[in-house]
Amino acid sequence: MQKTGIGLVISGALIVIGLMLLVVGNQFILEGVSQGSGTITSTQPLTIESDFDIEETSIGVIAVQVMQFKGNTFSAKVFDPTDIEIITTILQEETTEEHFEIRESGTYKLVIDSNESEEVQVFGAIGPIPDAGKKSLGFISMYIVVAGMIGLVAVGIYGIKKRKRSV
Repeated sequence: MQKTGIGLVISGALIVIGLMLLVVGNQFILEGVSQGSGTITSTQPLTIESDFDIEETSIGVIAVQVMQFKGNTFSAKVFDPTDIEIITTILQEETTEEHFEIRESGTYKLVIDSNESEEVQVFGAIGPIPDAGKKSLGFISMYIVVAGMIGLVAVGIYGIKKRKRSV
């Protein structure tokens, strides 16, 4: 019984460490990303702003999710610090992600609008593209959680087999 107890503690610790790394990794990945949500109509767009520094990144990313998607009724626009529209995307599906070039430092705006008169819930985000090092932290944490779960299953199987032998 002592081996199963130690195995349970180790597996549980791996799961907890993995989940903590997952939370920390998500904070690193989303660092500098501005997020917003709300309802939009044809007269009420959703605007999200984010500051960019050309010294830190040259490519930005937007992500938009529309809850009650209807084809070709939603668009996303990005404006640079001088309020010049640099990209326009007609949303073709419920979730859309687009990259854009950062030409100068300043505040960029994501504007999500609709030509529907009824209210629709949307979520949007704008920010710099996370580098590969930050993304790898998310994968490592997931592997640690999976290893902990495999350990829990292995300890459970070992405990059941040991109990059957002792009966």
